[in-house]
Amino acid sequence: MRTSKHILKPIYTLCLLVLTTNSFAQPLSAYVNMQNQVMVWDNGMIRKVDYLQPVELKVGRSAIPYLDNSRSFKIYYAGGVRTMNQGFTNEFQVSDNLVAFLNNKSLNVFDKGTTKNLCTFCTQYFVGDSVVLFFDGIRNEYKAYYNGQIFPIEGFLAGNPLEMIRVTDNIIAYNNYANQFRIFYRGNIIAQEDYAVGSFEAGRNTAAYVDANRQFKIFHNGQTFLAENIAPTTYQVGDNVVAFMSNDGYFKIFYGDSIRKMGFFTPSDIRVVDNMIAYKDPTGYFKVFYKGDIYSLESYYPDKFIMQYNSIAYVNRAGILRLFTEGETYDVTSSELENWELSYDVIKYQIGRNMFRIYYKGTDYDDQQ
Repeated sequence: MRTSKHILKPIYTLCLLVLTTNSFAQPLSAYVNMQNQVMVWDNGMIRKVDYLQPVELKVGRSAIPYLDNSRSFKIYYAGGVRTMNQGFTNEFQVSDNLVAFLNNKSLNVFDKGTTKNLCTFCTQYFVGDSVVLFFDGIRNEYKAYYNGQIFPIEGFLAGNPLEMIRVTDNIIAYNNYANQFRIFYRGNIIAQEDYAVGSFEAGRNTAAYVDANRQFKIFHNGQTFLAENIAPTTYQVGDNVVAFMSNDGYFKIFYGDSIRKMGFFTPSDIRVVDNMIAYKDPTGYFKVFYKGDIYSLESYYPDKFIMQYNSIAYVNRAGILRLFTEGETYDVTSSELENWELSYDVIKYQIGRNMFRIYYKGTDYDDQQ
């Protein structure tokens, strides 16, 4: 499929001394088997890490935090389990790189094997892949944790919460107490607009918003682009990508500092998750835009599918569990499934009562190997 595109000129450039790209090892996966044991898939190996069913377990890309059967808080990381405390943790969240957890009201972060206390009285917090935004109830101040440091974000004596905040992978976008639109990115607060913005969304390295003049702007990798002179009818933001319906009826995608005109049609269903844009084209085909290319997955649009990171998983009409990941399509299994789940780019699925399997990039793994 050929699409037209035009290169956007930045409104201004933010100078960054170092531009980094994330490079990840294989993601993790975990499940509880029929013996109520906690099994972790890591680097192609399935290992037993706990003998009793946990109270709660969550899977991140580099760590797996859980409350064990006695409510001790543990984190699987780098091949081993670490006991963080015994019975003090009441809430936790996990992302690609970070685990944030509350011990009563004390907020802590686990980052690359190191634990740091962020504040002793936290009343609100949000976790991204590499950033945590939290409200310090002692100082009545919003702060951000990023790259091992704590940055002041916004202070206000009344201690009222900010009304509009978006915290994503590595961006915090918000209207501050002075009704100004700000973006926290790579340790810097960027004075994006000197007024509040009524509509904005954000993803990795990317934010999109409609300004006071009803112009559509996109912030990406430290630069701001004027995408449209008139606000779009709808828009969604993912990781380094923005999908929107322009005011003149065209479906468009921003990617790689340019806008691609996909066609004069309105997708009846469109989802933007992480690196992917899935949509139904005018002929009813199931298509996905992934890192600059368009893939046609099915001649129909599935009723149910799951998107995460670089992958889309669904059971097709032939009863086959199918996985699109990083531009390749795999038929995982045609067996009748008890259940299945996609986390990051890994599928874990269950056949019958006692067979659990992991599928990643064309390879099947089970705990009998």
